[in-house]
Amino acid sequence: MKIYTKKGDSGETSLFGGQRVSKSSKRIDSYGTVDELNSILGMVISFGVSEKGGEFLETIQQQLFVLGADLATPASKDVRIERIGHSEVEFLEKSIDEMEKDLEPLKNFILPGGANAGATLHFARTVCRRAERITVECRHEEEISEVAIMYINRLSDFLFVLARYENKQAGNRETGWIPERSK
Repeated sequence: MKIYTKKGDSGETSLFGGQRVSKSSKRIDSYGTVDELNSILGMVISFGVSEKGGEFLETIQQQLFVLGADLATPASKDVRIERIGHSEVEFLEKSIDEMEKDLEPLKNFILPGGANAGATLHFARTVCRRAERITVECRHEEEISEVAIMYINRLSDFLFVLARYENKQAGNRETGWIPERSK
């Protein structure tokens, strides 16, 4: 299989099912941002994370490929692909609950930062939020799974908690946001 096909040279690409669309379409932007997020999670892993964090991230990276395929496939197409489901959303919720047992409850907003892995997870969370906004916007024009949007929303929560968890594992304290008027 060649890495280049020359089929995208005109600014179009194919969705699963064969439909050709502009590379500037919201659908392409949606799953392209999910791909960007997956790459950032690869960076996080390269910085070194806890054993639990590594297991979580490997699972999430696998799920993001499923999500990308889901977003790249119009719901109306009769194409057999794996779609993101409620079990993946439940995985995120259970993982959040598990990590939060080891974290202090939040009393105010915290500044993104910490160790390399934690700070990059905060960055990944913002990219996840962008993917969510684009996917919701795409849903106004095309059929997008409600579960896919639910998953992306929950994933940003997961990434926030994992950033906190990894920073704690690395011995980094969180810095609370203190509004100027409160000083």
